[in-house]
Amino acid sequence: MTRLQYHNAVTDLFGLKVAVFTLPERIMRPYRESFRPETGVMADVVHVGNRPLGKSQMIEPRLAGVAAFPQDLRAEHGYDTQADHLSLSPLLMEAFLTLGQSITESPDFTPQHVGIWQTFFAEPEPTADIDAELRQRLRPLLTRAFRQPVDQATLDRYVAHARGRLAVGEAFTPVMKSLAAAVLASPRFLYLYNLSSGPAMSTGGTQAGQGGEPVETAVSPADAPAAEQALADLALASRLSFFLWGSLPDAPLLSLASSGQLHQPEVLDAEIERMLADRRLKRFCDSFPAQWLQLDRLISSVPNREAFPQFYYLKYRDSMHMMLEPLLLFETVLIENRPITDLIDPDFTYRSAHLEEAYGELATPADSRPAGRTGEVAQLTFHRVPITDRRSGGVITNAAVMTMTSGPDRTKPITRGAWVASVIFNAPPPPPPADVPPLAENPVGDEAELTLRERLAMHRERSDCRGCHDRIDPFGFALENYDPVGGWRTQYENGRDVDASGVLFQTRPFTSPVELKDAVLLEKDRFTHALAEHLLAFALARELTAADQPAIRRIARRTSKDGYRMQTLLREIVSSTPFCAPASAPVSSTASHKEHLP
Repeated sequence: MTRLQYHNAVTDLFGLKVAVFTLPERIMRPYRESFRPETGVMADVVHVGNRPLGKSQMIEPRLAGVAAFPQDLRAEHGYDTQADHLSLSPLLMEAFLTLGQSITESPDFTPQHVGIWQTFFAEPEPTADIDAELRQRLRPLLTRAFRQPVDQATLDRYVAHARGRLAVGEAFTPVMKSLAAAVLASPRFLYLYNLSSGPAMSTGGTQAGQGGEPVETAVSPADAPAAEQALADLALASRLSFFLWGSLPDAPLLSLASSGQLHQPEVLDAEIERMLADRRLKRFCDSFPAQWLQLDRLISSVPNREAFPQFYYLKYRDSMHMMLEPLLLFETVLIENRPITDLIDPDFTYRSAHLEEAYGELATPADSRPAGRTGEVAQLTFHRVPITDRRSGGVITNAAVMTMTSGPDRTKPITRGAWVASVIFNAPPPPPPADVPPLAENPVGDEAELTLRERLAMHRERSDCRGCHDRIDPFGFALENYDPVGGWRTQYENGRDVDASGVLFQTRPFTSPVELKDAVLLEKDRFTHALAEHLLAFALARELTAADQPAIRRIARRTSKDGYRMQTLLREIVSSTPFCAPASAPVSSTASHKEHLP
């Protein structure tokens, strides 16, 4: 699991009413109920915070004394869910055990904050059969944590460990806390598996038990196919829940999977519909769009203070506001099931008063502009406003992307072009040759009289550079009208006019950013195909291969037939063969499956 998934899973497993630890990767923090997918409508006014760039956003009720999350490196080729960079060495396992113990031993891990306290941690009645009590409490917790019916040997091991500690006089609640900490360190909790090839499975079948939790039942050889289908459905339930909710499957989803019904098209469709209308969908929005758009790059952007003083408003950076505009657009397209083309050229956006002021010429008309304080820090108020000037709006032509693809003093059209190629069309260029010298940030002499396009022409003269530049340069130069902080310009500092012309895919000419949007919309099937690839790679936690392309084409084709709707795209991802019937190899490599019982 990633840190965000771990946080969500622990929260759901214990029913926590406070945060486990601070999550700076969750960029947007809602202050009021604005994310309500069950309504199908995004609020016109949202009150949000920006976590990575505002210390006041990090202050929230959470468990005290929790250890740091053991950090894996982000995969080279994609999202932080990618399995090839996630391994579990013995040292890392010990770190996860320390983390689990710090959670259950936190002074805030109390009945007030733990939803399952009475059913799991509280002292039993004096007359209770301890062995039966332990089994009754542990079975549903282990089933939920491991996303599968717990096998008898594992349950017996946990029970025996608890009875041994109770026999030497330890109190019941601390013993149950130690068991819960061990569960959080188990590879069965930390990893997602294709269950047919993961840890040892129970030989029994499953059925829905009390509270919708699966319980084991005896299975005859004649029922083996049904048991195998239940295992496949349990794996599907886990993939589905971690994709859309970033967490463990809930009781209804586990129950359907345990009975072997989840794979049935009508059942799966109903579950997708239910999950898309659940507020836990916010966890998908907390994870995928920021990674897809690479918004974490904005955090390290440092425009020149003298040239762009407006970026550093008072003591606070414009990027606190910039980062939220494309994220709110994505959430709106998702909740309202709008066409994914609205991500490119919408007729609306979300802006704060300060962001409108920063846009200047690209701000919305005065009669539509949000009123409010421009110096908001702890709570940022964003209004839904109409886009009347197509030079602004969308995930390409917004200030966040323009700023994070620029240097301190100038724009970087190659960087911008590579971003568009990678994000919008999923065709990232290879790294440049190591011996290509960088452009001077502040040119002098004759070079100072050239436009940036003319200065970059030297790169195209090399045969080993020309192919990539033919693909990415049109994207980057089309955005040269936007300065290093996203403001509009028609001339460079030397007085030369900006030339934003180009040809998209060598077939669609354009002369401005608006015409670039028109050209991209004419290639909307390419965009749909690319976004489907991004989503499927995120959902499967692996790099896609040529074997996935038939499914991608089918996903894109079906999405286009339904008006390019965002929720249709997600449904087709979940219904695809790679998602529903992955290869037999486990989703991620595993270490030993030995349980940690301290």
